[in-house]
Amino acid sequence: MKSVKALRLFIPGLLIAAAVLAAGELSSAVLDDASAPVHTPPPVRHITIEANGDLLIHSPVYHRALENGGGTKYSFDEMLSRVKPIVKSADLAICHVETPMTPAKPPSGYPIFNAPSTLATAILNTGWNACDTSSNHTLDQGQSGLDETLAELDRNGIAHTGSWASAADAAKPLILNTQGVRVAWLAYTEMTNGIPLPNPWSVKLASAPVILADARKARELGAQVVIVNLHAGEEYQHEPSAFQLDLAQKLTASADITAVVGQHVHVVQPIRWIHGKAVVFGEGNLLSNQTVNCCPEASQDGYMALLHITVDGTSARTTRVDYIPVWVRHPDFVVLPIQKAIRNGWAPVDELRASWARTTGVVGSSPTVRPL
Repeated sequence: MKSVKALRLFIPGLLIAAAVLAAGELSSAVLDDASAPVHTPPPVRHITIEANGDLLIHSPVYHRALENGGGTKYSFDEMLSRVKPIVKSADLAICHVETPMTPAKPPSGYPIFNAPSTLATAILNTGWNACDTSSNHTLDQGQSGLDETLAELDRNGIAHTGSWASAADAAKPLILNTQGVRVAWLAYTEMTNGIPLPNPWSVKLASAPVILADARKARELGAQVVIVNLHAGEEYQHEPSAFQLDLAQKLTASADITAVVGQHVHVVQPIRWIHGKAVVFGEGNLLSNQTVNCCPEASQDGYMALLHITVDGTSARTTRVDYIPVWVRHPDFVVLPIQKAIRNGWAPVDELRASWARTTGVVGSSPTVRPL
């Protein structure tokens, strides 16, 4: 506009021509801008992911499930009914199935587990979107039992990872979509109780090179969030083992990994921040028969972790981890969220408060790690 004004002041005879020329240039510029692609940054999204401890189906647990089913079928739904609202509240909920489900064989407990296949139905009814199946008991029923376990989850429409029926399946990371965010869930175990792997791809043993390569692949396939689940540690020890600590250091140093969660030791372990990332070392048991009668008193305790994750394009970070301490009531094996159980009188208050104190004493409380 300055050039038009200057021409008007000093060369009146050329005013019309200059105006036409300037208008043409302006029109061309507008057309050029209109044809250029408009870049709209992706919205910042906030999601919650729920993870929990072992579903460990000892024989007293499935015997009670048979009673719940009227003696004709195994029903685990009532045992999980009190934690169902917690599972349903998350944008994405992942369970941990420690025991095989092999319909071709009768149920069995420790040391070689086989859970009734109706456990998969209870998992679906409780609201879990997917399960990981990588544990020291994954191979208790061999490759055929592993295959049948995955088939039961498939029949119930439950996604799964951590063990595989083929090399092709093992090569594909599990990536789930929630609230417009692509979340990869990778699962590994430290051991298989000395049972040799039927195939190299049946289950993945936890090692930094394998996990880091899988995380990179998940990112290349479009995952915005990558969560690693580790079934690892020394049983009944609240403090993470040297193996857990070393692996957590290596994994959280990778830009590809968002957070690490885990279970296995049958008691709760702390939630810590390493390289600015959440590491949920051990969520204890969710459902089992373990009590002071066989094991440490704390084996009756567990917690459900809620990871709060902010996603901005391909960048994701965990901003807070809430955890809900739970306690398994006996003899009906109903899993109770402790604070809600205290308010509703679902179990003796002194036992619930003792469990709360044990769990929060290990896990702690801070602005970024909150017991609920």
